Amino acid sequence: MRCVIARFPFELTKAGVIASMKGVKPEPAIGEVVVIGRRQYPVKQVGEVVTRQDRRDFSAGEVVRAMTKLGFTTLTVTAGGPTGESTEEPTGSAF
Repeated sequence: MRCVIARFPFELTKAGVIASMKGVKPEPAIGEVVVIGRRQYPVKQVGEVVTRQDRRDFSAGEVVRAMTKLGFTTLTVTAGGPTGESTEEPTGSAF
């Protein structure tokens, strides 16, 4: 799929992104993350690996939009844990 990141067109595929991120250790993340396999990667880290551009050259929104179009799940992680597309219901007491 053709995706534009930092004004440059890239032909990205889901399989290609998975292959690029294979063996890459996820950095600690607060903010937007992309779920690839069982790991959560910061969107800027994914963008840097996939495009081979400096992280300052593109926005997190561009990478989120591209990864969403490819079918990846994106989440917003806060200091307390992930939010966004979580389907878990809270359990336990609120004491």
